[in-house]
This record gives sequence, structure tokens and C-alpha cells, in this order.
Amino acid sequence: MIGSILDAIGNTPLVQLKKLVSPEGADVIIKLEYFNPTGSYKDRMALAIIAEAEKRGTLRPGMRVVEYTGGSTGSSLAMVCAVKGYPFEPLSSDAFALEKTRTMRAFGAKVTLLESEGGKITPDLFDRFKQEIAERVAEPDTFYTDQMNNRDAILAYRKIGEELLEQLKGRISVFCAGVGTAGMLLGVSRALREHGCRARIVALEPAGSPLLTKGMIGPHHVEGVGIGFWPPMLTREDFDEARSVEETAARTMARRLAAEEGILAGTSTGLNVCAAVELARELGPGAVVATVATDTGLKYLGGDLYQ
Repeated sequence: MIGSILDAIGNTPLVQLKKLVSPEGADVIIKLEYFNPTGSYKDRMALAIIAEAEKRGTLRPGMRVVEYTGGSTGSSLAMVCAVKGYPFEPLSSDAFALEKTRTMRAFGAKVTLLESEGGKITPDLFDRFKQEIAERVAEPDTFYTDQMNNRDAILAYRKIGEELLEQLKGRISVFCAGVGTAGMLLGVSRALREHGCRARIVALEPAGSPLLTKGMIGPHHVEGVGIGFWPPMLTREDFDEARSVEETAARTMARRLAAEEGILAGTSTGLNVCAAVELARELGPGAVVATVATDTGLKYLGGDLYQ
């Protein structure tokens, strides 16, 4: 039976890096989450959060949906809300890719932009997001998706782990991924562990805001990760190791992924792959390092990543 666009979410393909890894290293496998409808893994989270809220009755016809977002979550929520008929009013900022703002608006969202400090993602920006979203949540007939604290996101991202296990026949030595809300890292790690997979879980962050590795925060331009505070759902027990990646290295890797492997993705994917390649070098032949291409590079063509 033919369904809606929401039925196209998930079951994304894997590819193996061929040129960016050494023959003496482990295999590096990337799950191409940009095959989801809005070009982002966030589609999984958006659908789960809205669907579960409907089941509980906390989201009902006629209510509006609100969230603060860098744009990928917002684009996914805008798409899901468009299909289901909910008004969506996200908060975002000029610190994030203009393409994401335009995508949200294309899906009918009413976007409010907060001005950033020189186009940088800073802790202060998230403080202002929290203040303004609190005012909106207090208004009647409003459903706040609250991606930072909503555990339905973990339910959504478990499917990435389950798909990896099925696609790789359980052969996963390490899973590494950048941490923003931490929903994906949590969902994947729990799915792997509950199915008896002993893969090492490595949490990643930009070196400019090394909260997990050094307890420090700072400005950076890697969208989707390094939010400037400890993700509320994340505990030390949820990962085995944390690593930071230099933003310049992540940006260079994103460009190399496109030019050498044909994988067009954003800086957070470059960050993921930088760490995956390093881990592959450390582990050597026979091991498998898995990570995720979080979103499509088409979202970043208007910025300086691919200039």
C-alpha cells in the first residue's frame, strides 16, 4: 500500500569509505541519514515526538507546536506538522544555515530568528532560546516538543542502532557520533547494548567547545553539536569515551567526503568521519567503525563550507 511522505522515514543505506581510509585500518561504515525526506536524521525524532504526543493526548487538533532549533530539527518538525495539520512556530537564529530557515518556511512554519554574536553558536544564544521558548510554552493550546528533554527521541533513534545491527550482521566494533541533544547517541548505544553488541560508544564534540572532554564551553560553527551545556538526557554511563575534533579538520573532511567519496554532507558529518577515520587507524584491519552522515550538504551550499 502506498503511504504518505512520513512512511519514507528510516531504513537508510550504508556505504563504506574507499579512499579516505588506509588499507591497514579498520572498515569505516557510514549510514546515510540524508536519505530521509528532509535530508536529515532528525526526521526520525520529529515523527516519534509528534506521534507519541498524539497517542498520549498531549497534542490535539488545533494546537500549535513550538521548538527552538538550529534548523534541522525545525525542518523535520515543519514537515511532520505540515502533513498532520499542526501550525509550527520555531525559534531559530542567523547563526545557522539560511537554507534551513527557508526549508522550515517552505513547509509553512512561522519562523522567528534571534540575532547571534557574529554568526557564532554560543551558550548565550541557547540561554536566550530558553527564555523565549518559556514565554511561548506558557500560552494556551501550545505543545512544546522539547527536543533536549523529550525521551521519545531516544525511541526514534533506537531504530538507527537496530538497522545498523541488521545491515552489518552485528559486526560493529565502535559507533561514534557528535553530541547535540544526545538523542541519537543514546538511542543507538542502547539498541546495540540491548542486543548484546559490545561496540565501544564514542561521543564527539567540536574542540572549540569541549564540554564532555574538558568541561569547557566556547563558540563554534558546527551546527547540531556542542550546545554549550550538558545534554539533560546524557549520563557518563551512556558512552565509553569522549573525543573532540578540530572544526577546521571537520570542514576539510566534509569537502574531501564530497570530492573523493561522493558523499555530500555538512560539517557535523565531517566531524563524525574525522573521528571514525582516526579510530579505524587505531583499531586496524578486521574491525568495523560505524558512524552517521547526519544531513545533506545541500543545506550548506549558501555558506562558506563549500566555497
